[in-house]
Amino acid sequence: MSNSASRSLSGLKILVVDDSKTIRRTAETLLTKEGCQVFTAIDGFDALSKIADHQPDLIFVDIMMPRLDGYETCSLIKHNKMFKETPVIMLSSKDGLFDRARGRIVGSEQYLTKPFTKDELLGAISNQIN
Repeated sequence: MSNSASRSLSGLKILVVDDSKTIRRTAETLLTKEGCQVFTAIDGFDALSKIADHQPDLIFVDIMMPRLDGYETCSLIKHNKMFKETPVIMLSSKDGLFDRARGRIVGSEQYLTKPFTKDELLGAISNQIN
């Protein structure tokens, strides 16, 4: 990644929603190094209160989560007047066409397959904010 791409991520507020502690920690570490302000949530319900509190610039949402899955979470975000413009990137361990299509239907902007690389993560953010 070029310096200009990295610099443009500085100061961004990003919410990472995943029930996997490893994924949350990995994303948080990578994004904090890029100058992002990172918040994490363990599921959809947790995410909704964090979104209201922190008003993130971009949200990563895992698809497979207990209680409220990623599709439901994304749908709720996109139906909220205040947050419908916030880009949502779905995270999934499956790279299925059906999952991608379903992600689009609920309004997500992009789809990342786990495990993701640093470049994939940063590239996905750059795509949405530039």
